[in-house]
Amino acid sequence: MKHFINLKDIPAKDLRKILIDAKKRKNAREKFNNLDLDKGAPLKGKLLIQMFEKSSLRTRLSFFLAISQLGGQTLTLRRDELHLSEGGESIEDTAKILSNFGDAFMLRTDSDEKLEEFKKYLSIPIINGLSPSSHPTQILSDVFTVEEIKKKPISKLNITWVGDSNNILNSLIAASIKFSFKLKVGCPKNYQPNQSIMNYIKKNKISISIYNDPKKAVEGADVIFSDKVISMNDKVNKIKKLNHFKNFRIDKKLMSFAKRDCIFLHCLPRGNEVREEVFKSKQSKVWHQALNRIHVQKSILLYCLGKLR
Repeated sequence: MKHFINLKDIPAKDLRKILIDAKKRKNAREKFNNLDLDKGAPLKGKLLIQMFEKSSLRTRLSFFLAISQLGGQTLTLRRDELHLSEGGESIEDTAKILSNFGDAFMLRTDSDEKLEEFKKYLSIPIINGLSPSSHPTQILSDVFTVEEIKKKPISKLNITWVGDSNNILNSLIAASIKFSFKLKVGCPKNYQPNQSIMNYIKKNKISISIYNDPKKAVEGADVIFSDKVISMNDKVNKIKKLNHFKNFRIDKKLMSFAKRDCIFLHCLPRGNEVREEVFKSKQSKVWHQALNRIHVQKSILLYCLGKLR
């Protein structure tokens, strides 16, 4: 049994094994329908319990299809339906019940501490479906997408992030260490990664360049990542924050400073951080990116349940 909470805690060789398995599984499903089973149905009889404390579309759908294609089933819970929310039941007691009824637990939460507390009391694997500090399933899937499209290891590519310093960027930074790729970050002053992330960067002796000029950040980029400037449940002055990011909006002019074959990726949903001319262009691979989450999350489930071939 293995948990999947933060990329920085998972060995690089294990992450690479997950990507190798995901590629094999995707290639094997070329003519399959969405609910056709993978050969051997390796998770037949297994139940994935999902709990969402924050809204979700791609994570919910992709985990449902992932466990279904592997032969298992999923049960989705909402916090407001449980005694955990209204009845005062403890995380410890809730975890005991989840462990008795399910084989794996995926949590999308507004609390990193809650993830760690569930991990403490669960006797089944827990998967982080998004937390305030990280989104590991998204970024591992994105590494898969980049290598699939570019047809080379991500370590040989120049990766750029343009936007706020949030959980997606935190996981991208962790991935840059695990997969040894160059990362440049473009963000306004006062929006760079927090001190704990900067300490993590320093501790691992990696070189991440941070620019307050978006043109310098995207110069020579093979891949540009972005995300909404205003995140879910962001308790800030939204007008003020959007104004700070007005020069970081991704348009054709900004993309022109990157390599000609640069691709644009976005975890979705989008806001006004990218113009339609880029989002709907041939350089945009966001739909391809979203679909790949199914394949990578299948391999994450197998990894957590000790079934990774």
